[in-house]
Amino acid sequence: MVPSSRPFWTVPPKRLAGAATIALLLGMAPLLSGTATASPTRPSTCSNDPISRLSTVPAPETVLGFPLGAGQERVVTNDEVRTYLGAVDSASNRVVTGVMATSVLGQPLPYAVVSNERHVRPAALRKIADDVRDLRDPRRTSARTADRTAKDSPAIVWVTANVHGGEKSGTDAALKTLYELAAGLSCEVARRNDNLVTVIVPTQNPDGRDATRRQNEFGFDMNRDWFARTQQETDGKLELLRRYPPQVFIDAHEMGGRQYFFPPNADPIHHEIAGEAVDWINRIGEANKAGFGFNGACDDTVTTECYFNYDTYDMFFMGYGDTVPTTGFGAAGMTYEKGSASAVADRVQQQFHTQWSTLGWAAANKREVLSGYFDIWTDALAQGRAGTLEPNEVVQPTNEVQFPVPDIKIRSYFLLPDRQLADVRQLVERLRRMDVEVYEVQKPTRVPTARVFGGRTATNVTVPKGAYWIPMDQPQKHWIQAIMGEDPYVPFPYFYDVSSWSNPLLMGVSTIYTGDNVRPKAELVRGISGGRGSLAWPWGSYTYPLDSAATAEFTFRLLGRGVPLVRDLKTSRVAIPATKLSRTVDELAESFGVTLTPGGRPTGTSLALPDVGLFQGTGISTTSGSHGEARYVLGKRWGLDLTPVTTADINDNTEAFTGRTVLLVPDGSSATGGLTATGQANLRDWIAQGHTYVGLRNEGTRVARAAGLTSTTEKTKPADYLVIGSHLRVNVDNDNPVALGRPAEDFEFNNSDPILNPSTTGTNVLSYPTGDTFWANGYTVGEDALKGTAAVVDEPTGAGRAVLFAFNPLFRAYNENGLHLVANALLYPAGASDARRSAGVDPARASAAAAPVTPDLGGGWRPITIQVAAADLPRAEAIVERFTTDAKASAKDGSAYVVIPNPQGLQVDEHPFVADLVRALRDAKVPLRSVVG
Repeated sequence: MVPSSRPFWTVPPKRLAGAATIALLLGMAPLLSGTATASPTRPSTCSNDPISRLSTVPAPETVLGFPLGAGQERVVTNDEVRTYLGAVDSASNRVVTGVMATSVLGQPLPYAVVSNERHVRPAALRKIADDVRDLRDPRRTSARTADRTAKDSPAIVWVTANVHGGEKSGTDAALKTLYELAAGLSCEVARRNDNLVTVIVPTQNPDGRDATRRQNEFGFDMNRDWFARTQQETDGKLELLRRYPPQVFIDAHEMGGRQYFFPPNADPIHHEIAGEAVDWINRIGEANKAGFGFNGACDDTVTTECYFNYDTYDMFFMGYGDTVPTTGFGAAGMTYEKGSASAVADRVQQQFHTQWSTLGWAAANKREVLSGYFDIWTDALAQGRAGTLEPNEVVQPTNEVQFPVPDIKIRSYFLLPDRQLADVRQLVERLRRMDVEVYEVQKPTRVPTARVFGGRTATNVTVPKGAYWIPMDQPQKHWIQAIMGEDPYVPFPYFYDVSSWSNPLLMGVSTIYTGDNVRPKAELVRGISGGRGSLAWPWGSYTYPLDSAATAEFTFRLLGRGVPLVRDLKTSRVAIPATKLSRTVDELAESFGVTLTPGGRPTGTSLALPDVGLFQGTGISTTSGSHGEARYVLGKRWGLDLTPVTTADINDNTEAFTGRTVLLVPDGSSATGGLTATGQANLRDWIAQGHTYVGLRNEGTRVARAAGLTSTTEKTKPADYLVIGSHLRVNVDNDNPVALGRPAEDFEFNNSDPILNPSTTGTNVLSYPTGDTFWANGYTVGEDALKGTAAVVDEPTGAGRAVLFAFNPLFRAYNENGLHLVANALLYPAGASDARRSAGVDPARASAAAAPVTPDLGGGWRPITIQVAAADLPRAEAIVERFTTDAKASAKDGSAYVVIPNPQGLQVDEHPFVADLVRALRDAKVPLRSVVG
């Protein structure tokens, strides 16, 4: 099972006890304090003067015209970032620079590697990276070799910033850190450069920085994109991480207010995060306290330019810039947050203080860190071999584990090849690109006891040839469980993101796992499979099933190239004329994992490239959410030309609207989209002509309802209803074209979405079961309210239809089974007019349109919900009223729920007061049963 070449490797181990108080080295204080430090390994050539620097390396004020930190009055621009990196690289033999990716708008994302001049020579830098990668695989690295590496090799530390474009101070501080490391002559600088290779990424989101916008150009929050890697900025960063795997990773952010956060973190922490990493994180927190300066720790009297810990920022969801470096790379991954209301100089200087203190701790403890790094992977192998999962723990002193990891063993995952094979292969590639070893089964294998995704068990399961086997006895055991697990097993119900991201459930692929010690005959996967296997007759065809997000994307790419395609509306197989299969098309099929099978003469319904209008009228944000997701998925990936359609275009029946074959209405905040009665009639008439309306989540379904296009109504959510980005089983009407290629039972992602009562005038394509097959994972409360309701509805009007999604199928572009459903809606076959559903409004639809509109409490996200004991509600309300008068409270079964409207759809880490509110509740000793933002 050992690969023949050195791969880019990573994963974590057992959790240690909480952070102990450490004796801090004076050298970890910021350089500007002027304090020199003694060192047991001080080079004889270094200076005791902490501000002694090389005159040949340009200071920031020389290149930028102003200092960084103290005395700074504005933040740097992207052009200035690149100019200063180039200037330092040219002047210093301690620095090498490169470009890790380009942004959506084509801007480079530069990085710098800084260390002593010996380490940054190309051959030496390659060896350092190779040696660190070898620590990640104890199967090929002996304990003696690991000990020698820990003694002789520097550790790798990353300093990154500005993943949220409007959070700018971390970038400037990173440039200041670069300057001090490149120019400094003090022994503290020498100690850092001798013991560390520091990778500095000043900005991860240059397009967002230019626009002072959190998201990138496609409206994606790239601090949620880490495991899926949908955005090119994220993907390039992860490839560089594989090249230089970190032991310490800083992700510098900004938040509201004038305080500063650095770990220890808030709960929850994902159970598969290594104990060594948690210990390092907490000890680095102690170093940051010592080096912070300014007003020290926040308390009742000190409330600005101070720091706090154990609050707001958790380490649970595997899409963050701390959880993925920690779980996937074994690093001490940390989020640092500085209040954006402070002056520029204070913001940058405090970011620099924490960066410098972190580097000082890492340098002082690099041998211990590298030894522990080897232990992380050693423990992961042992745990995988035994099939053990890490237990749940909490780090905040006042919390207790509410939900332990169940006592189960997992030694293997199997991805079955019976359906959605192209998406299965895409998942295999996603795993392989995080250095997970995946094997293709060569001979059927019996699994005595298996768990089937969706909460079921089975015995004597035969895993067929062609399945993919993911054994847990490999170094990436922690990462495998973190993204493959059927449930993440949250220890404590505090969320500011989702509670499920299981990749097999997101893709809806057939998956089992087992604690049995099975060893199938299998071969290591070294590349993606797909393309043409054998030759078809010249008059024949090549076929593939359009049953997945990958085959949908392949289909649109072919249509965009003018390749004629037909689809069998019973089997969902698409046929390509054999004469149209060029080498380029064959290679494209392979890249998507699509197997092309020789067939007979192509027969079926012709597929045509849809002409899509993307609604950007009243209530729609064009810089975030599903509008940006549509631009990315449909525009960039599927290659469709998207025409902007405004409210006025529909009200006035302009060609921008009437010339389209599909109108996609993303999620938003308006119940009508601003359509007048005339505009609503125009919309109905346009659909009746044979066109398709696709409506997503709140606004997409409500605009359709207001226009008389659906009989669905919204069901009131119970007081205790919490569905926090969870997966639920759905029943599928396979006779409907929207569901072509999906299994009879599927899974869909629900993030406190509207609950739709079933349609009486259309087809309920996806619906939640009513009986024992109902199943949910993640964190859910009151989820029974979903039983029997609709998740996707197909409502005919004349020759066209409205396809309505209660959820957002484009969510972060990683909800692959949802992407497939959207593709089916866009490719909906033309049909005869339905006389029962004319362009007029029938009584059931008129009644639905007249129903009261459910308040939009969560915008494109969720409302803020705080659960306390019913007896604690008066105290909680008194504190909440200091922040907002819009909250509503209700009680059920001994608990009280305070719901705070969030119409802008802000998450906790960008909300103006929720983090402060939660802190105030804790300071007042109000026990929190759950917090959901």
